[in-house]
Amino acid sequence: VQLQASGGGLVQAGGSLRLSCAASGRTFSSYAMGWFRQAPGKEREFVSAISWSGGSTYYADSVKGRFTISRDNAKNTVYLQMNNLKPEDTAVYYCAVGEAPTWRRRSYDYWGQGTLVTVSS
Repeated sequence: VQLQASGGGLVQAGGSLRLSCAASGRTFSSYAMGWFRQAPGKEREFVSAISWSGGSTYYADSVKGRFTISRDNAKNTVYLQMNNLKPEDTAVYYCAVGEAPTWRRRSYDYWGQGTLVTVSS
């Protein structure tokens, strides 16, 4: 399976970005998807996850109310809409495929290459 993340960039605090993750090589609609991020010098952390149907979504407390995860199984793509961005959201964002929409990093089998989000103050 291959995952291609895109949509990162430089944005001012309070701004918005939408990340996309396109999947190929697997029955995308059968699997959960997750977004993680890694800031310089820090561990990779959970951001959000979505079930195979899109009916269940999960968020880290730090992004709840600002980020929205969604998926389009017809396009094999998962999205992360990020609003009201803060400098502390600056990180490389990774998408991943797994059996269940969990915060546990080791539960995900495949990872994308990451896309950099930089939020200036």
